Amino acid sequence: MTDATDLAERAGDRDPRVGLRAVAALRRLLEQLEAVQVRSARDQGWSWQEIAAQLGVSRQAVHKKHGRQ
Repeated sequence: MTDATDLAERAGDRDPRVGLRAVAALRRLLEQLEAVQVRSARDQGWSWQEIAAQLGVSRQAVHKKHGRQ
């Protein structure tokens, strides 16, 4: 978690170059974490609707994004 904490700190940097690079890296990390958790939920038998409810999105959105993985 140290890397994520470091990125979060850098996202608030006064230098936009540093902050924006950190934001982009956090976005990539978040996408990876979401994919891992969705895969885990599906492996445990969760429906697309259950996953969508936890993510606060529609069933269609989560299925479109993760349905082929």
